[in-house]
Amino acid sequence: MPAEDNVESTESAITVKQFYQFGSKRLKMKLVTGAEGLGKRITSSRVQKTGLALAGFLECASQQRIQILGRTEMLYLEQQNVRSRASLLKKLLACDLACFVITATEGAPEYLRDAAEAGRTPLFTSPLESDQVIDLITHFLDQQLAPRSSIHGDLLDIFGLGVLLIGDSGVGKSECALDLIARGHRLVADDVVEIKLVENEVLFGSCPKNIRYLMELRGIGLIDVKDLFGVGSVRDGKKIELVIKLESWDEEKEYSRLGFKEEAFSFFGIELPYVIMPVAPGRNLSILVEVAARNQLLKHKGVHVARRVSRRLDRQLRRSTRKTETEEIITEGAGLFE
Repeated sequence: MPAEDNVESTESAITVKQFYQFGSKRLKMKLVTGAEGLGKRITSSRVQKTGLALAGFLECASQQRIQILGRTEMLYLEQQNVRSRASLLKKLLACDLACFVITATEGAPEYLRDAAEAGRTPLFTSPLESDQVIDLITHFLDQQLAPRSSIHGDLLDIFGLGVLLIGDSGVGKSECALDLIARGHRLVADDVVEIKLVENEVLFGSCPKNIRYLMELRGIGLIDVKDLFGVGSVRDGKKIELVIKLESWDEEKEYSRLGFKEEAFSFFGIELPYVIMPVAPGRNLSILVEVAARNQLLKHKGVHVARRVSRRLDRQLRRSTRKTETEEIITEGAGLFE
């Protein structure tokens, strides 16, 4: 099982400022104070209710998680006397938390504004209820903080299937991709494919913005696929469902001829169907890649030619074995009467 090859991993994190840009639109959030802390980093998609921390259990307060103050937390603070409330907030903000969001309100009490300002911690308000705020934030952070990597290759949408072409530099990935585009398929990324793991089960590929729709062709240079072939020849992202490795033909290597043994390519612990395709003069790679994509689509529908042939051979072998056994029994029985 090939592992992640030619992969560069990147740490997933966003700033509080980026979160605010999202929240101001989707959560109707307003910044009350703490603009100095907008550069703080958020690295966890799990939102934290601040109840236990307010009760004094500060070990559970995570620095790089968004803190939610709902109706219950605000009621608890209101019931504290001025001195104990100030002490509690001072200890909490000493944890250098990323930010606070007060839900179900348009404003923040003065004591909370003063504490957040002193701790240089962004304090936001949202008129939405806590459960709605938490759901929207979690979905946003799951997308933004999904594990990410980049890999050298080409990603295309072929018959609706996301096909990732990998292989050594110069083996012909871009030329094969260009031929597929000319045949009506769509380019997602050339040379560098950014991959993120979505919902712990889907590998989604896209192209870095600075090279989106561009291809590098030796002898020609850079071309803009969108300008040359039209908007229908490109797309911004695609779920990866098949990996094809192009490699120079090795006479001493044995390549799969019948497809009985299926290979898998592991990426972020997710296994993808994997095909090794030898490159040699006279082989039409674009047609072969098309056939591999069509064959994979048939497998998705439960049609697996190699398995079907294998079952047919097994049935023939069992019939032949039973026939032989029957003939032996008849022969032995006849011998008893001789």
